[in-house]
Amino acid sequence: MAFPTAVNDQITDAVTQSNVKVIGEAPAMALGSLYQSLAHAAGIAAENLVTQQQNANTVSLAVVTACTEALLSKTSADA
Repeated sequence: MAFPTAVNDQITDAVTQSNVKVIGEAPAMALGSLYQSLAHAAGIAAENLVTQQQNANTVSLAVVTACTEALLSKTSADA
């Protein structure tokens, strides 16, 4: 310690070690948070892709249904 205090040296050493531990773990916590955010964003992007594909399939089905109905509704006189 830089200067003597009225506090027990063991207590100040314990507090100092706790502070060093917290500061030492900060980069790992930051990277963990970053990885979790990236995984969440990738999951949302995949969910959006699936939704877009489902909507495209619905539109395709509607177009096929409309074309089939148009073909079947024609009579031989129309052709």
